[in-house]
Amino acid sequence: MLDDRKLAVLRAIVEDYVSTNEPVGSRALVDRHNLDVSPATIRNDMAALEEQGFIVQPHTSAGRVPTEKGYRLFVDRLSAVRPFSPAERRAIETFLAGAYDLDDVVMRTVRLLAQLTRQVAVVQYPSLTRSSVRHIELVPLTDRRVLLVLITDTGRVEQRAVDLPGQIGEESIMQLRAVLNACLDGRRLTELTAVVADLPARVAPAEQANAAAVFSVILETLVERHEERVVVGGAANLTAADFSRGLHEVLEALEEQVVLMRLLGESGDQAAVTVRIGSENDVQGLHGASLVATGYGSGDQALARLGVLGPTRMDYPTAMGAVRAVARYVGQILAGS
Repeated sequence: MLDDRKLAVLRAIVEDYVSTNEPVGSRALVDRHNLDVSPATIRNDMAALEEQGFIVQPHTSAGRVPTEKGYRLFVDRLSAVRPFSPAERRAIETFLAGAYDLDDVVMRTVRLLAQLTRQVAVVQYPSLTRSSVRHIELVPLTDRRVLLVLITDTGRVEQRAVDLPGQIGEESIMQLRAVLNACLDGRRLTELTAVVADLPARVAPAEQANAAAVFSVILETLVERHEERVVVGGAANLTAADFSRGLHEVLEALEEQVVLMRLLGESGDQAAVTVRIGSENDVQGLHGASLVATGYGSGDQALARLGVLGPTRMDYPTAMGAVRAVARYVGQILAGS
């Protein structure tokens, strides 16, 4: 274990290297940080840190840079993530609160995370398999066509036009709407197949053909659509980043939805802010990158995950603070949608 002084030296090296992208020497540490020890003591501490694998000297006569092990200890020993000012929190809340549906929430979240952290933002859509029905609406379009609107507790709004075999009046639409909400409200979408199969018996015989058309749309285009999707934003930030491994591999990984889903799924505790550094990522192409991620959702239930991806030379306190704050606001929006 490192003593407090060596931890302070390591913290200073990480902060300076992240800020300058230049190897850090003992003189720079004395000049920039109030460590209250001589340069000779700093050099001894740096030698000890290097011997234990927390820092490395990239070139002869150069300063030191953190290793993955050094970044990991820095993150694990963080006393606090970077706090956001009241003005910044209000700006985040206002920006996200302006979203009008789930797609807009996700796109705003991606843009916001990329801007706050200057990294690549990745946001997973809430899976339909984890969603429950909040409300179903039927809106008449013509006497033989209705708009089916299904709203989930995760904020998703799915709309489908339904062509009916017969004419339908306002009273019949109201009755069918009441049956759907009475039977499906609060049900998981994965349960709807069995529930919908029993619905024809709940409507009048004269309305069963039209009802069957509506039920069929629910099953075929909503319930069976359980896609997992991740949206990526801020890829242009990669041009300003440095990767110990090739940028090409990182770009390839970001193009694969399956890879991104796996990456987010491996991030441990769904509710906590987790940090995977370099080779801790099981995705081969991302061994030169770090991921900061957390879950978001309503209440204590994480419906999906979001995070930022960047080089191991990342401003971890800012990234962790941004991911945590944005996830909290997204969860509040979905809970109130």
